[in-house]
Amino acid sequence: MKTALYIIVVCLLSTVFNPAQGQLSTDDELHLLLKEKDSVLFNAAFDTCDAETMESLFTEDFEFYHDKGGVTIGRESFLIPIRTNCSTLDPKSPQPSKRILLENSLRVYPLRKDGELYGAIQEGIHRFEFLNEKQQYQKGDIAKFTHIWMLTDGQWKIKRELSFDHQAAETY
Repeated sequence: MKTALYIIVVCLLSTVFNPAQGQLSTDDELHLLLKEKDSVLFNAAFDTCDAETMESLFTEDFEFYHDKGGVTIGRESFLIPIRTNCSTLDPKSPQPSKRILLENSLRVYPLRKDGELYGAIQEGIHRFEFLNEKQQYQKGDIAKFTHIWMLTDGQWKIKRELSFDHQAAETY
């Protein structure tokens, strides 16, 4: 009984004197930095078809998990189909799809070890639009995403990406 009481007291005190850091405010420097990196990533993926920029934002051992497309292991394995697709597109024409981050959906949670920032979890909700036969954008899926960002040698790179809970356009 004394042991159980001791464990409860230690747990309570550890939460009082060492509170976990939660989600960052939207005006926090790290939140703003990773929001900008998110924008750069999806601009490269959907607007400019810039595989080199995308490559610079992923770790070499990057993993991508998609609830409809499966898993892709490795940065190069992820980028090969993007490079192939981009080589067939006219950069002056509207891109076949675009991504829109839903306002106020982005959240950032810092990751620390012994007080040192080493990474962050970024999550949000985005929707996609696709060109129809009249070359007009129409609503596509809406989905949630999670990025695991790692800070290595002063550079922020995505190590893991989750894309999940894809819903049809009618749901938004």
